[in-house]
Amino acid sequence: MQNKHTLSVLVENKAGVLTRVTSLFARRGFNIDSLAVGVTEDPSLSRITIVVGGEDTSLEQVAKQLHKLINVIKIQDLDPKEMVDRELVLYKVNAPADRRHEIIEIANVFRAKIVDVGKSTLTIEATGAGDKLSAMEDLLRVYGIKELARTGRIALSRGLREGG
Repeated sequence: MQNKHTLSVLVENKAGVLTRVTSLFARRGFNIDSLAVGVTEDPSLSRITIVVGGEDTSLEQVAKQLHKLINVIKIQDLDPKEMVDRELVLYKVNAPADRRHEIIEIANVFRAKIVDVGKSTLTIEATGAGDKLSAMEDLLRVYGIKELARTGRIALSRGLREGG
């Protein structure tokens, strides 16, 4: 069965680890939809969040091979119902003076921030779930998106709940 999986891979924070991890996916023919990497609360460790689509059985094989890599500490295939995930996006939008208020209103509806004001553009920062950001992007396209930068998904498993 083909699904989108969000993998959280805890690795040693060393040069070359990201290349080894992503090469494993490339060699097996997986296309990585989203990739985000950053240091964790422990500066000796990094977390790689990978969103990938593929057959469940093939992905299990990749996970087993990832475990064999010397710098990989832990791998989690996060359940969408049991994770908190977010993305960050910056939109630079055409914003003529007579339509600027409309764009600001869209940003407010999505709880986004105006982070730069130019003579003819606004740069908006938004965070949230991918579908929320895509909906905002659809609305902003009417005004003309000059540039866009999107981080990709980051995710953590939810904490244990009381009584559960």
